[in-house]
Amino acid sequence: MADAPRSTEASGRRFEIGIGDEEAGLRLDRALQRKLPELSRSRLKQLILSGQVAGPDVSPDRILRDPAQRVHAGQNFVVTIPEAEPASPAAQPIPLEILFEDGHLIVIDKPAGMVVHPAPGNLEGTLVNALLAHCGPSLAGIGGVRRPGIVHRLDKDTSGLLVAAKTEPVHQVLSRDFALRRIERAYAAIVWGVPMPATGEISGNIGRSTVNRKKMAVVAEGRGKPAVTRYRVERRFRDHAALLECRLLTGRTHQIRVHLAHSGYPLIGDPVYGTRAGRAVARAGPLGAVIAGFPRQALHARLLGFTHPETGEQLRFETPLPADMQGLISSLERL
Repeated sequence: MADAPRSTEASGRRFEIGIGDEEAGLRLDRALQRKLPELSRSRLKQLILSGQVAGPDVSPDRILRDPAQRVHAGQNFVVTIPEAEPASPAAQPIPLEILFEDGHLIVIDKPAGMVVHPAPGNLEGTLVNALLAHCGPSLAGIGGVRRPGIVHRLDKDTSGLLVAAKTEPVHQVLSRDFALRRIERAYAAIVWGVPMPATGEISGNIGRSTVNRKKMAVVAEGRGKPAVTRYRVERRFRDHAALLECRLLTGRTHQIRVHLAHSGYPLIGDPVYGTRAGRAVARAGPLGAVIAGFPRQALHARLLGFTHPETGEQLRFETPLPADMQGLISSLERL
């Protein structure tokens, strides 16, 4: 078996990798990933393609650019990991509600109205802009760029808990745990109507709508991706509406919004999937109009639980409903 990777610089950004019998015959990127598990294979592939891997030892100065070339036992390679490049989004000092932070990750209670990632039309004022300013030098870099590793996303108008990684190893582990459903997540949702039965499971593949490509929809088998949402009615407001707890067994785009709307119980205020709901309530006087005019989807990510990738500590966070959803419930109680 080859020795463990040996750093040849005090900074630890340059590594000598020895190939052992266990790695013999593997692709170069796969073999290196076994020796440097803190880096993803896609990151190592990127390093190879950019000329940051040299070897094997018979020609140590030869730059390699083929991630698929096969390696042999006894070969040695040198991997150079450049310092993380500055992030292109601007750092902006935007106030954040932080529930937990250490050198590895940060947990935020995101307000409704805040976009997570910069994108055309939303280049500033995003969560990433805020995290770049808040975390500063503590961001070790994700994929070679000094930026936070967003593990999961919330829609702009969905409020609640979100975790971001500060280092690439933590980003990898949390992303894997999300994919393997090891993360506990619960959402509070206020919907039109009262689902029956009071506890149930909604399943159906989710993919792009064939009618409107800007929307997601429940699609036929063989299309889209499998999705499962579990719900439980916590409170009912006569026959008009209900407060649900929703838990995701999968993490598809707009999953809760699409599944509930498909089942006939769209989120109050959802501008995309619930536009026709609540018309009867809106006719019930001024209070009904206020409820039907709720300005965003009534969805809040209220619970987030996971194992800390570095310490092994079990972390679990809960946040109350934001003021606007509490006000919505008060109106529904008086309707």
